[in-house]
Amino acid sequence: MAGNHNHPKKGSFIQVEPFRKFKDIRKIRSILKGTTRDRLIFDLGINTNLRAKDLISIEVGMVRYLKPGQDLLLKESKTRTTRSITLNHACYRSIKRHLKSEAMREATDEDYLFQSRKGKEKLRTNTLTALVKTWAWKADIEGNFGSHSLRKTFGYIHRIYWETDIPTLMEIFNHSNQRQTLRYLCVQPKEIKSVYMKEI
Repeated sequence: MAGNHNHPKKGSFIQVEPFRKFKDIRKIRSILKGTTRDRLIFDLGINTNLRAKDLISIEVGMVRYLKPGQDLLLKESKTRTTRSITLNHACYRSIKRHLKSEAMREATDEDYLFQSRKGKEKLRTNTLTALVKTWAWKADIEGNFGSHSLRKTFGYIHRIYWETDIPTLMEIFNHSNQRQTLRYLCVQPKEIKSVYMKEI
């Protein structure tokens, strides 16, 4: 992936971005239609606000028996608090598809949902980052992307398209102020500019 247009230069610090357009999300889903594991990582990642470390730590038994509208309970690695994440229909369908795949057909409840290609070990965070960068590259989406882009996409889409209010997103992301949430979702500069452009 040398020369990849969404890969920052070594030593540089560039904040990862969300996927901002539904057409780009559709492109990635199309690319991932042949691999149930990666499609589920993407679907769960953008439909919840789970951090990468928590996403890859999900065990089969935590989701196998859930229906749409029911909650996935997990302890966050960063805060050590138990989170309740409601699964929507997209997550449910993707989970069922993955668990029916040949690779997961004999998986036990204690097995990791997202396993390494080398065995039953869980996927690593740096592997997930590389996967997300590869998906963006294959979909020809310019920008800097990584594992955190999935969590950011959840917030960005909810704020911009579903118009979810900032206090609700603050609660979901456990942020202390609105500025932090807006900066996190990469929407603050655009919103401020639009305010200035309105004539009085």
